[in-house]
Amino acid sequence: MSIDLLAPARTASVLSRANPLSKLASALLLTLALLLTVDWVSASVALACELLLLPLAGIGGGLLLRRGWPVLIAAVVGGYGSALLAPKTGAALLNWGPFLFTTGSLEAGVAIVLRGVAIALPGILLLACTDPTDLADALAQKLRLPHRFVLGALAAMRLVGVLVEEWHTLGMARRARGGGATTGPFAGLRASLGQGLALLIQALRRASRLAVTMEAKGFGAGPRTWARPSAFTAVDVAVLAGGLAITAATVASAVLLGTWNSSLS
Repeated sequence: MSIDLLAPARTASVLSRANPLSKLASALLLTLALLLTVDWVSASVALACELLLLPLAGIGGGLLLRRGWPVLIAAVVGGYGSALLAPKTGAALLNWGPFLFTTGSLEAGVAIVLRGVAIALPGILLLACTDPTDLADALAQKLRLPHRFVLGALAAMRLVGVLVEEWHTLGMARRARGGGATTGPFAGLRASLGQGLALLIQALRRASRLAVTMEAKGFGAGPRTWARPSAFTAVDVAVLAGGLAITAATVASAVLLGTWNSSLS
């Protein structure tokens, strides 16, 4: 997975002013609707609406590709497998040995690709326009989740950037010692595995030190107060209304055009 996919918000945007819980509720509502059906119409409508929200989240096309390319590749691979294994209905488009694709199987593969991207894109939007501290405040103050869990998750999200910097530092250190000078078809894989093991060890050591430090500072003792109150505003009403509207349009378009294909049956 691309580490940039998990990076916190870097720019202010319209959606960044909304409470994280309202954005999370809208994303979960749309995701639930997409999980209930496997068809290209509902996925296309949802994906089109999500792309229209990119400016409101402060994301451009380049940033979206940098953050979402692993999702796109996974969706294409899943769509290819679905098209290859789906029932062969309709006219044959390609018949080459074990590779048989028909109009029906191709439609199933396209539906899987669009559905996968449409389900993943709300998560990318949420991460792009949500500060981790705001999310932690909302989870603890509004949902009343245990503060030990919330603060631990917040610390983990804050350390993502540190892991990226350490990965680059380890790579430069290995090259300076001549560790990257090996040759062979699997040299890059061996170097990455060794570098990944070193990063894992450093991450475990940092996690242990951070846990001890947080306990010493009293993060796990007694009731907590919060410096920044989490509140709902008119922006959150608009976000929830928008989420409901997109979800309704997604479901209604598939039902009206007769493409609704329940995944529960």
